[in-house]
Amino acid sequence: MNVDDEAKKVIWSLQNNKRTEAERNVFAPTGKKPMNKNLVYVLSAIGITFLMSFALSLFSKETTQFCFLIDNYCFNSTENPIAYTFYIFMNLWILILGIGIAYLIGKKLGNRFKI
Repeated sequence: MNVDDEAKKVIWSLQNNKRTEAERNVFAPTGKKPMNKNLVYVLSAIGITFLMSFALSLFSKETTQFCFLIDNYCFNSTENPIAYTFYIFMNLWILILGIGIAYLIGKKLGNRFKI
């Protein structure tokens, strides 16, 4: 605790008033808006989910027959590993979106029917 001789009041600065005015103004607002990072977050979530589905397809030792939307458009997991990875990716996102939509519906119902 230092005492300023002129003002006779206590100085609580941890740096003992050693900073110059330029050093104090380093963190002044610039007027620029911060960058919106929602797109980066969404793309990274999609990329991580795709990598997870690729890893899950590598762990599968059995051959799996899977179809996209119609029965005539079927693939084998050992012959087409990229299509199988995409199939797992779509199933993961269907689950994630289903959980998110169920949460939103439950939240709206909970707000409407307060007990």
